[in-house]
Amino acid sequence: MPHQVSVFAENKPGKIERVTKVLSECGVNIRAITLSDAGDYGIIKLLLNNPVKGAECLKGAGLTASLKDVVAVRVEDKPGGLADIAAILNKCEINVDDAYGFITEKGKEAVFIFQVQNPSKAENVLREKGVSILTDRELYEI
Repeated sequence: MPHQVSVFAENKPGKIERVTKVLSECGVNIRAITLSDAGDYGIIKLLLNNPVKGAECLKGAGLTASLKDVVAVRVEDKPGGLADIAAILNKCEINVDDAYGFITEKGKEAVFIFQVQNPSKAENVLREKGVSILTDRELYEI
């Protein structure tokens, strides 16, 4: 199952530089990044080519980092592509706690990454409906 690295960081200049420098020095490549503001602190969420190594390096540098299981699906890059995935999750009463996405090839494919309480259940439900689930290796190599 894919993982994202979540870093709890003080909301001040230099936080992104510090995180990205640590990862660079460890030879870990960032595939996607999001930041969430929560007042004085925030959360930096990272998709890395090697999340375990990345989390270890960040922790070794004194940062608060954790691994989170995520579900990654391929979505057709067209109007309604994500709505189809959302409808399946809704029908199965699976709540999305956190999410982000990006396109890999304009007009063809996007990737939707999301966190839920039970990632294995979400993967199974989506797979049964014919949704393409990305493995950790596939996601990290995008």
